[in-house]
Amino acid sequence: MTRVLVVDDDPQLSRALRITLHAAGYDVATAADGRTALERTAEDHPDLVVLDLGLPDLDGTEVLAGLRPWFSGPVLVLSARADSQDKVGALDAGADDYVSKPFDMGELLARLRALLRRGSPEPEDPIVRTDHFTVDLPAKQVTVDGAVVRLTPTEWALLSELVRAPDRLVGQRQLLKTVWGPAYEKETHYLRVYMAQLRRKLEPDPAQPRYLHTESGMGYRFTP
Repeated sequence: MTRVLVVDDDPQLSRALRITLHAAGYDVATAADGRTALERTAEDHPDLVVLDLGLPDLDGTEVLAGLRPWFSGPVLVLSARADSQDKVGALDAGADDYVSKPFDMGELLARLRALLRRGSPEPEDPIVRTDHFTVDLPAKQVTVDGAVVRLTPTEWALLSELVRAPDRLVGQRQLLKTVWGPAYEKETHYLRVYMAQLRRKLEPDPAQPRYLHTESGMGYRFTP
């Protein structure tokens, strides 16, 4: 049974999450503050952590900083903060995804399933298929309706980062650092330009993307 640690100081929400996740087949433990969360993670070795940013003793980003040197499992952040920079900070600190409060329990469960799939071993020769295009990662080839589509090396690097993380939000800084290098972490306009190019080549309707989604101020998500 997959073990989930829920870290939230709201007892009603924590109880609701525990009941919902248990009903969905998860083994659930809870912690009401950051220090307890770090202790529980070390003792119980959960497969996934659901972490509220606003805790009474430590900020959620401080908990992430304490977890990431040794905890390799996915962390989904819960945030009631309206400022997107708080969410960006959490992603940069090591979160794998976020859900804004108030949230739909069905969406939360879907995000958890996506993160756990992400943590599963990747096949040796992954080929990612959608209804409109196919990405052959080993061959570094993309086809639309059976016809090969030519991508520039930068377009390919950006697309491959996204399709390797299906349903997961990939932060702007992570993409810029991986595709262009550490010196380009603030050049977000690069992403806008190249994502527009990819959509023109791959999306059935580039103006209303079905697969390559922008999450304003935070990053991008590939939905198969």
